[in-house]
Amino acid sequence: MIVEVRTYTTKPGLRGRFLDFFKDEAVPLQLSLGIEIVGPFIDMEDADVFVWLRVFPSPAERDKMKEALYEGEKWKNELEAIAMPMLERYEVVVADVPDWFVNEMAVTHHRSNML
Repeated sequence: MIVEVRTYTTKPGLRGRFLDFFKDEAVPLQLSLGIEIVGPFIDMEDADVFVWLRVFPSPAERDKMKEALYEGEKWKNELEAIAMPMLERYEVVVADVPDWFVNEMAVTHHRSNML
């Protein structure tokens, strides 16, 4: 599994507006393409920062899904022009999550649902 750890810094005072856009527009589009989203995680010490994760089954699927997103009509013709002006910067760490960890998390999740 491939996970992108994405840290976004909005322009001052725009985090709430960006998060509304994220929830209403960006997340549904990505989910429709099969991209899993975890978060957002709201920074409690910086009013302009949040972190979120994007999850892909493999590097090849990541490439395919990202192309569908960023080359798609909705992103290119509508959402990019809304999102990008609100961002000061963003950082992405691409991580390969070992199968043993994914399997352990699934077992732990299953156990917690049984309690």
